[in-house]
Amino acid sequence: MGKKILIKLVLAMFLLSWLCGCSKVDTGENLKAGESFLAENRTKEGVATTPSGLQYQVLNEGNGRKPIATDSVTVNYKGSLIDGKAFDSGEKITFPLNGVIPGWIEGLQLMKEGAKYRFFIPSSLAYGESGEARVIPPNAALIFEVELVKVNR
Repeated sequence: MGKKILIKLVLAMFLLSWLCGCSKVDTGENLKAGESFLAENRTKEGVATTPSGLQYQVLNEGNGRKPIATDSVTVNYKGSLIDGKAFDSGEKITFPLNGVIPGWIEGLQLMKEGAKYRFFIPSSLAYGESGEARVIPPNAALIFEVELVKVNR
């Protein structure tokens, strides 16, 4: 293989890994920061913790149906990292509940239609060691405000 082709191949592989977020290296700092945040957060008034480690805060109780994991749901949401950096939001987004991260599957099943909760999701119930492309770093704990608009059965 020619030297120019080899250089181009190496550069292309580096670029591809950077674009997909594969080149991110987490030395455990995100995991430690998330664990520290969640340890402090669990002591705050109004924050409940499930056995899995999901934390949630009820902002508004609903009075409609509760979803089960096999339902489709419609939600409004905002997502951020624990440092407050917003990474995603949506209005009237519909999806199968069992097709999202474990923290959402568990958390949404606690809610009734019309409810609005804040979820504090440990990395193990979110995107874990891989993160999500360049949007969510590896081992990141996440915060979501989620309003359950409708359960679609």
